[in-house]
Amino acid sequence: MNFDLTEERQMLQDSLRRYLRDKYSTATRNEILESAAGMSTDVWAQLAELGVIGALFTEEQGGFGGAGFDIAVVFEELGRAGVVEPFMDSALIGGRILAACDKSDLVEEMIGGGLQLAVAHGEPTSRYDLSHVRTSVDGGKLNGRKAVVMNAEMADHLIVSARTSGDVADEAGISLYLVAKDAPGLTIQGYPLLAGGRAAEVTLDGVEGELLSEDGFAVLSDVIALATTAQCAETLGAMDTATRLTNDYLGTRKQFGRPIGTFQALAHRMADMLIEMEQARSAVINAAGNLNEETRIRDLNISAAKNLLGRAGRLIAEEAIQMHGGIAMTQEYELAHIAKRITMADHRFGDTDHHLERFIALSAA
Repeated sequence: MNFDLTEERQMLQDSLRRYLRDKYSTATRNEILESAAGMSTDVWAQLAELGVIGALFTEEQGGFGGAGFDIAVVFEELGRAGVVEPFMDSALIGGRILAACDKSDLVEEMIGGGLQLAVAHGEPTSRYDLSHVRTSVDGGKLNGRKAVVMNAEMADHLIVSARTSGDVADEAGISLYLVAKDAPGLTIQGYPLLAGGRAAEVTLDGVEGELLSEDGFAVLSDVIALATTAQCAETLGAMDTATRLTNDYLGTRKQFGRPIGTFQALAHRMADMLIEMEQARSAVINAAGNLNEETRIRDLNISAAKNLLGRAGRLIAEEAIQMHGGIAMTQEYELAHIAKRITMADHRFGDTDHHLERFIALSAA
């Protein structure tokens, strides 16, 4: 198998990495984190113009990429720079749901950078269970509560899952609705997230919405598979930054007249980090390459990658912090933010334990 990027993907990676290196410094990110919006609309517009959002959609959907490796390239670079803008939740998850539901006009607006979305699916007791939906539809009106809805405050529309039939944990009977941000009965209570960005608790009290799909579980299952792979790639990029910063620090910080990286104990710990990086990179490539396989094979490889990235990410974040000493906890230093993102990434779309159990179950099927 050829692991080299195609010419188009290499150009995308180079241009995105160059933009983020020049325009997205630690000081810039800290200013964005302290803002009320928790994101920069200027950065969003510039990256959309660069083609970052278009790369997440297929040509049939109006983009120029959309395959697993296109998504992995984009999110690895976003993770490498610690970008906090909601490309995962708004562009990838929200946009690909709209594309699956044939809302081409809104997808076009999304690719152009003029649309913000939030996906209100998780509920206070659903944890990682995609089929757990208690929000109901009564007379065409939505009623219920949604938890940790990313980007809800900045969204123009919310995509809301609701149960039209069946029990609370059934895969069948879940529909998706498009809800306007200013719809009567919609309440959004926002808060900042530990690793950057903002989320909200959303309450629906007789809210009207436009039906997008009556097969909501299938649509969500496919899109969350893409998002989990993207999360693995984003974590890989952040791990690469943590490893690079640690290697640089060990090469410049001196004790007893020599760089501390030359001491055997620290050199061995650095070697362990580099080995974990290579394993993690292979897992991401494997997950991205199996996105178009049948569902069981796809999910088996994604769970393997998510479990490995969770374990390797924790090791690298902890080792990077310990070898840096107190400087690693300083907000002005890049590693502080990167380590938070690696740690919190394990809790999105299922943590290491969840994906280990899922991998075992899928292997036995």
